[in-house]
Parts: sequence; C-alpha cells; structure tokens
Amino acid sequence: MNPLLVVLFLPLATAVFNRLFGARLGKGAAAGLACASVLVAFAFAADSVLGLAALPAASRQVLVHVYDLLDLASFRVGFDLLLDPLSGMMILVVTGIGFLIHLYAVGYMHEEDAGEYARFFAYVNFFVFSMLTLVLAANFLVIFTGWELVGVSSYLLIGFYRGKTSAADAGKKAFIVNRVGDFGFLMAIFLIWNAFGSLDFSAVLPHAAALSPGMATAVGLLLFMGAAGKSAQGPLHVWLPDAMEGPTPVSALIHAATMVTAGVFLVARCHAIFELSPLALGVVAWTGALTAFLAATVAMVQVDIKRVWAYSTVSQLGYMVLGVGVGAYTAGLFHLLTHAFFKALLFLAAGSVMHALHGELDMRRMGGLWRKMPLTCATMIVGAACLAGVPLTSGFFSKDEILLMALRGPHADFGLWLLGYLGAACTAFYSGRLIFSVFFGKPRDHHAYEHAHESPWVMGLPLVLLAVGSLAVGLLGLPGFLTHWQPFTDWLAPVFADLKAVPEASASRALVLGLMALYTGTVAVLGWIAWRLYTGEAAAHPADGEATSALHRLLWNKYFFDEAYGFVFVRALLGYSRWLWRWVDQGLVDGTVNGVAAAAQAAGDFLRGRVHNGRTRQYAAYLAAGACLLLGLALIYHR
Repeated sequence: MNPLLVVLFLPLATAVFNRLFGARLGKGAAAGLACASVLVAFAFAADSVLGLAALPAASRQVLVHVYDLLDLASFRVGFDLLLDPLSGMMILVVTGIGFLIHLYAVGYMHEEDAGEYARFFAYVNFFVFSMLTLVLAANFLVIFTGWELVGVSSYLLIGFYRGKTSAADAGKKAFIVNRVGDFGFLMAIFLIWNAFGSLDFSAVLPHAAALSPGMATAVGLLLFMGAAGKSAQGPLHVWLPDAMEGPTPVSALIHAATMVTAGVFLVARCHAIFELSPLALGVVAWTGALTAFLAATVAMVQVDIKRVWAYSTVSQLGYMVLGVGVGAYTAGLFHLLTHAFFKALLFLAAGSVMHALHGELDMRRMGGLWRKMPLTCATMIVGAACLAGVPLTSGFFSKDEILLMALRGPHADFGLWLLGYLGAACTAFYSGRLIFSVFFGKPRDHHAYEHAHESPWVMGLPLVLLAVGSLAVGLLGLPGFLTHWQPFTDWLAPVFADLKAVPEASASRALVLGLMALYTGTVAVLGWIAWRLYTGEAAAHPADGEATSALHRLLWNKYFFDEAYGFVFVRALLGYSRWLWRWVDQGLVDGTVNGVAAAAQAAGDFLRGRVHNGRTRQYAAYLAAGACLLLGLALIYHR
C-alpha cells in the first residue's frame, strides 16, 4: 500500500470509528486512537517526504491514482494525490502540529463526558483528513472537495458546544462567509475546465501561458476570492475571530497549521496563473498588506487573550498573502511554516491560562501569573517573541524576508512595505501588552490568582515541543547573505522552477542590515512602552464598550465590519425576505390558490341556487337538453 494512502485515510478511519464506538470504549481509548492515528500518519508522511528528497530535484513528484471520480467520454477526473515539495511540507505541518494539538486536547477536554470526548476527537481527526485531502490534491476537483470538507469540519468544531448559542452562531458565520469565497473558487474551476478541457494540475499549470490576459486575470481573481475566504483576508475575515467560540485546541488547529493556510497554499500552487496577471497579483498583495495592518491595529485594544491572538492570526495571514502577492512565494510559505509553530504555541498557552483560571480570558483580571505558571509563561514568551519578530527568532527571519521583497521584489511597492512595517510595529506592541498584562506586574484579581496553577504534563509537553520548534524552524530560512545553507528555499525550488530567479543581491547588504536594525529598534522601543504601560498597578484596560477616544472606539468595534455587514446584507436580506413573504408568497401564491378556491365556491353557490331548486320538470328539461347535446356530438363525430 502506498504510504500516502495511510497518511490520508487513517485519520478518516479513526474519525468514523470514534464517532460510532468511541463513547462505549471510554475516554482513554477514544483519545489514544485519535492521537495514535495522527502520529502514525506523521510517521508515514515523514517517510514519504524522505523518499521524495532522495529523488533528483527535477523529478520530485509522486502521483498516486486512487480511483476515478468522473470517467466520461471526453472528460476524466481521478481522485489523484500529488506529493511534491510543497504538499510534502504541508502534510508534515498538518500531521506534526496536529498531533501535538491532539495530545494537548487529551488534558484540555478531560472534563467532558465520554460521548462528547469521543465526538471531539472524531471531529478533529476528520478535520485532519479534510486538510490532507486539500494539500495532497492533484487536480482542482479534489482540492475543491478537500476545501469543502475543511469548511464542514470547521463548522462542526467551532460549534462543538451545541448548547451555547454564541458557538452555534459562530459556526454558521464561518460556514456562510466561506461559502462566499467558495463561490469564486468554483467559478474559477469552471473557467479552467472551459479553457483547458481538464482539471489536472499537470494539464493546466504548465500550460497556463495559453490563457489570454483577460482570462488569466479573471481566473486569478476568482481563485483569490476563494483564498481570501479560507485565509480570512479582508473583507472576508470576519468569521475567524468568532471561531474562538470553539474549544482552544480547535482555535490552535484552525488558526495555526490547517484551515487558514489553505488560501496561501492555493495561491502558491497556482502561481503560474497569477504570474500572468499583474492586476491579480496586485490585488493579492494590497489585500494582504491592508489586512496585516488593520487586523494588527484591532489586536492592540482587545482584552480577551484568545481574541488578541485571533486578530494576530488575521494579520499574520496578511503577511503570507503579501509575500505571495509580491512574488516572494518561498518567503510567504516560510512564514506559513514558522507561524504554524508559534501561533499553535500561543493558542495552546492561552488555553493553559484559561484552564488555570477556570475559563477566565480577560487580561484585566490577570497579572503576576509567572509565579504560578512558569512553564506556560516561558513558552508563551517564546511564541510572542517569534510573533513580534524579536531578532534571531523564526518570525524575525520569515517576516523580514517578506518585507524586504515588498520593497525590492519583482512586484515591489513602497506602500506595501510601509503597511507591512506599521503592522509589524503594532504586532510588537500588542504582543508585549498581552505578555506583560497576563504574567507580570501585580495580580489584579487576587481570588483568581490564588487558585491559579500550572497545567498537567499532557498539556505542558506540547507547549515545550512547540517552543523548541518555534525557535529551531527559523534556521531553515536564514538570510542568504549570512549563509549559503538555505534548505527551505532549496527544497521548494522545483515547485517554482518556472519563475525567473530574483537574486537577493538586488537588495544591497547595507539595505538588508539597515532594515533589520530598523525592525529591531522598533520591537525594542514598543516592547519597552508596553512594559511601562502594563506592568504597574495603574495598568488598567478600558472597560468593556468604554471608548477613550474616537480612534479607540473604531478599533474596539473592529472598524464596524460586522455592523456594516449587518446593515447592508442582513437587514437588506431580511427586508427582501419580508417583501417576498408579503407580496409574493401571501399575495401572489396564496392569493392565486385562495382565489381559485373562492371562485369555485362562488360558482358552486350560484349553481346550487339556480339549478338545484327542487323543480322536477326543470331537471327533466336539463336531462333532455343534455341527451340532445350528446346525440348531436355523436352524429358529428361519425360523419
């Protein structure tokens, strides 16, 4: 059996088994099966990637045909899997970090009863299968299948707490907003089939130059519409912060290694199409830059630690999209890799704080927790340092490369760099704000502080492993002027071999070092400001809903995106629905049916009054007239 089939279908088999029998087997068996399946999938994924690495760089592609999805006279689409350097990186991220999140969930979800416990692990296994289907797809039909399965499984996980109205609403919001993007993706698939007569990547992407400029732009923009929905790019970003209603391991799974990276992966996979349209790439780059900046400013005023990291995720996804939009595909994917580690770490550390404080997530009620939770504090500091881009951390190298390419890359623009830089400055501030508010200074809620405690080892071990990974993964993408050892770039080189090389030398060493110094100074200054503001006794956050200024009101209300959508779409749809109900349903449909009934009743009343009058001679006359009529018709017919 091909190892890719084990990687893909083992999590699915365990998900089905746990959903059917997990509650009867008990918590230990359900969790053990779920964790073991993802760990075994990771082992087989690693083996597959090592086998791929042993091949010559130019031939690092393995195609596995599972079965035919469609087999028509002139059109065949198979359920085919493609393992290449890009999908190889993704399956390691999905299964590796997915396993650590599974392990963490064993402790985090232990208070759930056996039925809910098994249901949770069945859903997360199904989510892993869905994401693996997406990244291993060898054609557009399979990738769209995985795309939709990811949407369904995320809906199930976000709305896991079925008795919680806000969770159900958040699940529906994620599902509906993603359908908007998915419509664009589906339209792009139709155009691709119309242009090439095939949906296989091997038949489309190498021959993308056959597309006319207008068609390439249309396909690129529609593909990005789908990518913007999954990767939470403005204006389709509003679902992701509300996804916090799911359990914390779900937040880590959705926000770090899996669903939200799908859009970045799609643009990178289809880069041959985007390269044909400067307009499409420009839309991608500016959308990413604006999202990175705006989401970072919103994160600066949030008081729920999970929502801070949620808006941070939207912002960091903006950097990845900015990277691929300026043609720095490897840089964008490297940030995807580093972000998967440190953002999973940050969410799980936030869950550890939540676990210690019995569900509390408001930073205004915390402070001084480093004494009670030294391991959680240390690991979250590591994750926040990577996120903020502290020098020599993984986030510093990946984000620095994106901003450099925004300034000196093939599609560079100073405005893109400026938005990216300002977003990075905001990131340094809100990262320090959260760390100092939660772990340092004096406790603001002494009752919560006294009952705080460190999480059990089954939750602490994933934090340590992710912290080590967050630091170590940066070594894979050190700047070219520091070392010629660049394994990440070399690994992905065959995927982007069709692109013209963009030498890093186009940016002088002085410029690179100057930008690094600028970012380092920015992080240091804003970190110091956050320390001064949020470690003293007077470090109070504005109360819920209290606006200290017009700017704060704007940021606190997330630029009023939800209110605008509620007014433009929800109210308009409800008004249109009421109009349909009143004038079409009741007026036209019901009116027609009721009118026919009333006419029949009136006709019956008329006939009853005029014909059924009890006069025998009149009845005999009617019979005679009818007989004559029938006789006449018979004679006419026989003629």
